[in-house]
Amino acid sequence: MPRTVRPTFALTAATAALLLAGCTGGGGSDSKGTTGFGGAVPDRAQAGATASPTPTPPPTGPYVALGDSYTAGMKLPPQAGGPDGCYRSGANYPSLVAKGLSIAAGQFKDVSCSGARTEDLTGPQKVPGGTNPAQLDALTADTRLVTLGIGGNDAGFMEVVTECAKDNLVDILKGVITDGGDRAGKSPCRDHYASGNGTDEVQRKVDAAGDRLGQVLQDVGKRSPKARVYVIGYPGLLPADPASCLPVLGKTVAVSDLGFLVEKEQQLNGMLRKRAEAAGAVFVDLAGPSAGHDMCAGEDKRWVEPPLPARGLVPIHPNARGQEAMAGVVQKAIKG
Repeated sequence: MPRTVRPTFALTAATAALLLAGCTGGGGSDSKGTTGFGGAVPDRAQAGATASPTPTPPPTGPYVALGDSYTAGMKLPPQAGGPDGCYRSGANYPSLVAKGLSIAAGQFKDVSCSGARTEDLTGPQKVPGGTNPAQLDALTADTRLVTLGIGGNDAGFMEVVTECAKDNLVDILKGVITDGGDRAGKSPCRDHYASGNGTDEVQRKVDAAGDRLGQVLQDVGKRSPKARVYVIGYPGLLPADPASCLPVLGKTVAVSDLGFLVEKEQQLNGMLRKRAEAAGAVFVDLAGPSAGHDMCAGEDKRWVEPPLPARGLVPIHPNARGQEAMAGVVQKAIKG
């Protein structure tokens, strides 16, 4: 049975209100560091791929794209396919990859959906305007190319960002009363998720998502045994030096907690890489190529929008420039 509608990998109005407190528009860091909100930069953009003296020609289809809002291209025009609540764009990276590989329209199927978790790959996902069928149902024995971008919603990253903003606000109010506002070195969000045994709540969710992803990749192999499978990582949301985000984020999140957020997506991308390699799939790193294009970069450089996005765009989600750049990295990995 379809499940009740749950929030997509986007910000609710309440979340945005919390995050936008203290935020300003405009550019921020143009950091060229080798790690972003996603992990270390590999030697090659298509991390996980191995060199071959005789490269295999890229598949010409059928191609099936699976994933969440970062794959769907949430609310980027033109919107394509239903249900409406998936907010799937005809200019997302799967569509651009299909075009770049000259895959015919009839050989390309994009079933990604905003808000999707790993469970929505094997079961229906109810969204505003209808129900997105289990994404793996789009696979067949004839499928030759599969891209999969999933995991952020399983880890609850939007909820974590919201919690960090809330905890920071509470800590500011407490600090004004108890210590005159001295908050140097404080990490209220890290403290919130700490378990005391070295594994915090977010890491446990990432680990659990990894177990489910491992099973999903086995299922993909059974349904489409001749397909080449690519697991797509997440682009960097924050620069290597989170403190350089202060011009954009202001005091919304403590600097030390920005470091905590960096660590959490590094763990997520690390899990995706590990599970891809274990299943014989290729992990495509987006954190490295997106360095200097995080949400704190200038409007003309960023791939991901900040909490206060450009008009008509979704906070903390890839913009059109980001989808195009991501498509380039994915296509490069597929071509080898």
